[in-house]
Amino acid sequence: MSDPAPPDDAWLDAECRRLLAFGTRVVHPRGGAAWLDDDGAPDLARPVHTWITSRTVHVFGIGALLGVEGCAEVATGALDGLRGVLRDDDHGGWFAAAGPDGEPDDTKACYAHAFVMLAGSTAVVAGLAGADDLLAEATRVFEEHFWDEDLGRVVDEWDRGWTSPAPYRGLNSTMHSLEAMLAVGDVTGDHFWHERAARLAGLVVELAPSYDGRLPEHFGPDWSVDLELNRDRPDDPFKPYGATVGHGLEWSRLLLHLEATLGDTAPAGLLDTSRLLFDRAVADGWHADGAPGFVYTTDWEGRPVVRERMHWVAAEAIAAAAALHRRTGDEGCAQRYAEWWAYAREHLVDRERGSWHHELDPSNRPQAHVWPGKPDLYHAVQATLLPRLPLAPSLARAVALSAARPAPA
Repeated sequence: MSDPAPPDDAWLDAECRRLLAFGTRVVHPRGGAAWLDDDGAPDLARPVHTWITSRTVHVFGIGALLGVEGCAEVATGALDGLRGVLRDDDHGGWFAAAGPDGEPDDTKACYAHAFVMLAGSTAVVAGLAGADDLLAEATRVFEEHFWDEDLGRVVDEWDRGWTSPAPYRGLNSTMHSLEAMLAVGDVTGDHFWHERAARLAGLVVELAPSYDGRLPEHFGPDWSVDLELNRDRPDDPFKPYGATVGHGLEWSRLLLHLEATLGDTAPAGLLDTSRLLFDRAVADGWHADGAPGFVYTTDWEGRPVVRERMHWVAAEAIAAAAALHRRTGDEGCAQRYAEWWAYAREHLVDRERGSWHHELDPSNRPQAHVWPGKPDLYHAVQATLLPRLPLAPSLARAVALSAARPAPA
């Protein structure tokens, strides 16, 4: 059998627009983004989450930049949730979620606030009403409460009144803080955000070779590594036990975006670490149990722990392979890119009900153990866009520049 051919730009564009069409009903009646079921209908029995709402602003803000009809209205409806039901008017910042009855989950999480910054930066590029104020507030709150200038790292969580930080520190919030910092620096021109992103990346450059490319995710308040967290709940959607294959791939890509952003001032080791993380994730995660697809997590020896296939892992694999190929010209990455798109198109793309199946069992049959419904377009939409764009600037700015650039004669 011949190697699969990668999708062309026309297919990627059509898939991006198909995904956006699935999410057009996402705006919750109270503002923000609803949790979507398998058919794209809002599940109003579930909370409105700040991270989903922020990703919705980001994704549909990009849709607006692409000229997709209706996307600006969806992005604005989600943004209204960040200015309303999800915002803590008393203490500042954003709740983790607002329940069906409007009562907040008043955790103040770095993960969610990083996505508010990303949403704000994309909304500014897309010219959405209220975007400048949202971004200004989001960056102020992040600087005041989540950025640790002395360590060059982030604090993971606070109580509602910002009186006491939780003891946990995490690499997931670190990763999405870096992503947001690149975008904020691009949009505002305040390049100290890029410098902060580089400081965050230093932790991964240090950790990756020490653990043979398997990144520890969980830490104590002094940033001591905790390799055993959630061993009894290994499929936790945000804090799983062991090494998370998809995060190795996501970090691999983000380090290349950082390198491209910083240019000659980029710290040493970004490309080498990106390659190490990519190779380890592929060796441990892809086809690890005899069936196609990436397992969710492995132990510290690379043995699969949670064997379910998550759609976001395949999306990040696609984007990482494209980024490494763009950076290095490695044809092996191009072959992987084509192979993983072939897998996604066969197993994940849902042609009947829309979007992508969010979770498959180890035999690649749809299931909903960790991720019921289809609440998130962020990873899949980005997988259709990142391969078509340069490594820098960040996504919304790159889409805007691409849209403004005249077609070749």
